[in-house]
Amino acid sequence: MHNCSNTCLLEMFRRRVKVVVTATLSLWLCCSSIALAQNKKSPPSEFPLNPLEITTPDPLLPTPNQLLSPQERQNLATALDQLNAQAQARLAAGDNRGAFEIWNRELRLRRALGTLAEVQALGRVGAIAWSENERTQVQIITQRLQTIQQQVQSQPTADLTLLRALGYAYQQVRSPQQALEVYNQILKLERQQNAATAESTLRTIAELHLSWFDYPQAAKSYQELLTLANSRGDRVGEVTYLQQLAYIYDRARQPQQALVVKQRLAELYLNDAQFTQVPALRLAIAADYQALGQIQQAFQNYQEAYASAWSLQQYARAGDALRQLIALYRTQGQVNEALQASQILLEADQRAANFYGLMNTYDQIGQIHLQNGNPTAALSAFEQGLAIAQQLQYQQSYFTQQIQQIQQNSTQ
Repeated sequence: MHNCSNTCLLEMFRRRVKVVVTATLSLWLCCSSIALAQNKKSPPSEFPLNPLEITTPDPLLPTPNQLLSPQERQNLATALDQLNAQAQARLAAGDNRGAFEIWNRELRLRRALGTLAEVQALGRVGAIAWSENERTQVQIITQRLQTIQQQVQSQPTADLTLLRALGYAYQQVRSPQQALEVYNQILKLERQQNAATAESTLRTIAELHLSWFDYPQAAKSYQELLTLANSRGDRVGEVTYLQQLAYIYDRARQPQQALVVKQRLAELYLNDAQFTQVPALRLAIAADYQALGQIQQAFQNYQEAYASAWSLQQYARAGDALRQLIALYRTQGQVNEALQASQILLEADQRAANFYGLMNTYDQIGQIHLQNGNPTAALSAFEQGLAIAQQLQYQQSYFTQQIQQIQQNSTQ
């Protein structure tokens, strides 16, 4: 009887739990359905309406789809310029939000003046948004530019003026891939038309690749520009493009390619009697040879760099070449040659009034003498270095320590 009672009570408890769970589940499903319905009706606040897509009539343009007369276009353009000035004033006062609200209004209304006017305004405001770190605004403007690009590309005939404005606007909002896509389209059209502006567009493409550190593509574009300059005998252009290629190959750490370009550049400098350009270039060529492990050629070009700089009284440049030459001598175990070059370097530093360099050269001479087992000569060099260090009030303790160490060793 007792067992039956317990069984009955247990069964009643299970039924009540089932009822409660069922009711709770039904309530949750009902609430979820209501919530979903509400979400469908009203979008979340974190996704506001694109300010460039607002279609509410504006007092400056009550009938947006109506064609404007020349006078109406002029009046609207003047009013939009005034809006731009108001936005600039807001920005200068620190009210970024208010400024871009005005600019967005201006951009919406610029459409009435044609696609070209709108693109130019988008680029102008986009550049400001980028400089002010207004990322959302930059994204909004970039999206609008992409929409315009799609519309332009769907047209049977291309408008080069509009495409150039579009490419430049992409540059202003720092969208290099989109800009390159547009400029490559422009380049293709210009070449088909044999337009003289094709080289200018190719330069823009090369500069874009370079500014975004795409060295392989930048080199490809500048090589093409170099070929064009060679074909028409444009010596100035040839030098300019060789300089750019040398810079690119240096940055890309391609010494072999850099070497070829710099050798050609050195020939042009000598042929055009631009001798002042030669020492720095010889120094760079020597560094490329050294990077390639071609030590004898490196020695030769460091020496030529030093000699040409000295003859031109470019003593600071001569000092740079001598320092590299001395370092190379030391790595090759040529101590006597390093010391001889160091004596010349002392004179170069003196003529260049490079007192810090002079102090360091004495230190280097002292270190070479110590390695060569000549403490007396090392002591003399360190003492002369100390005298300069005291004048400069720099590294006196270092030279003093070197001198004391030699003196202590000599007394032991």
